[in-house]
Amino acid sequence: MYKLSPLLYKYNSLEPYIDSQTIDIHYNKHYKGYLDRLNNILNDLGYDYSYSMEDLVNHIDIFPIEKRGDILYNLGGVLNHSLYFNNMSPNYNTKPVGKLNDKIVDQYGSFDSFKNEFIKKANSLIGSGYTFLVIKKDGNLDIVNMSNQETPYTYDMIPIMTIDLWEHAYYLKYKNNRSKYIDNFFNIVDFKVINDNYEKNL
Repeated sequence: MYKLSPLLYKYNSLEPYIDSQTIDIHYNKHYKGYLDRLNNILNDLGYDYSYSMEDLVNHIDIFPIEKRGDILYNLGGVLNHSLYFNNMSPNYNTKPVGKLNDKIVDQYGSFDSFKNEFIKKANSLIGSGYTFLVIKKDGNLDIVNMSNQETPYTYDMIPIMTIDLWEHAYYLKYKNNRSKYIDNFFNIVDFKVINDNYEKNL
């Protein structure tokens, strides 16, 4: 069975930017809920867990067509949440490092330009979903929005950074002020982790 990625910080570690109650509910109810539903569906189908979750996205045709939508929805929920929780930390690694920093400067001109573009893209998302920094097939970066639990893996893009823009990710603290949550994300984002995600996929 697939497993949760461990939470590498305490529930209150991201305060004041994200409160402990939100992290607790988000991780243990929403994220775990997607994982439990995914494993239940796959177990009912007799799946042998031979693929990683990332690879399973592109082998969805091994399942009956009427089950694929539910599998992809919950699989996306697990993959997206795993990346989200892992690319934040209280470690103040809030500026790009390594090869990722070089690539951001090369493509966007500066970190500030990249940050502004990411924030602009996140604010433009309508409804629930995520904003991702992805590696495209040509090796370049892109900032893309995905609705609900879509995952960039479906489109041959590798996600290396994301912000969860579902209301449950921020509403207890920020209410309807999603833009403030988006701004504050850059106070807890961990670019050391994101650079590791980038370099292992080069």
